[in-house]
Amino acid sequence: MIYTDEVMKHFAEPQNVGELDDANAVGEVGNAKCGDIMKIFLRVEDNVIQDVRFKTFGCGAAIATSSVATQMIKGKTLEEALALSNKTVVQKLGGLPPAKLHCSVLAEQAVKAAVADYYTRQGIDPALFVNMNECDEHHCCGEGGNCG
Repeated sequence: MIYTDEVMKHFAEPQNVGELDDANAVGEVGNAKCGDIMKIFLRVEDNVIQDVRFKTFGCGAAIATSSVATQMIKGKTLEEALALSNKTVVQKLGGLPPAKLHCSVLAEQAVKAAVADYYTRQGIDPALFVNMNECDEHHCCGEGGNCG
């Protein structure tokens, strides 16, 4: 399996690793098939992600997608973070082997889960903003094209 230099960079030196003690949103997702687990911590102020961290148990691709996804949403509004797609994550990494596309889906889902948690903590129904099973032309859903 061949990884791009960008994937290897984010695997060897991942950004935004760890937990946030002052997080006001946490999203955790996993893939039973491969055993990967991603947990994203957000500190949101005035609808903007001020800080973000992640903890991922998984392969190099899972760590790399977590790292790049956190970089891509830091400083963004919640709406901008929700627009993050796994395709965008893959593009930022310069590609992933087909067998590892599910890692980018997990990164997208972890961000959505964290934003949903934020809305829930604010007393807002996250279903109004967050579609956890979204599947359209902006999202490739890994093996078989099956989201959710």
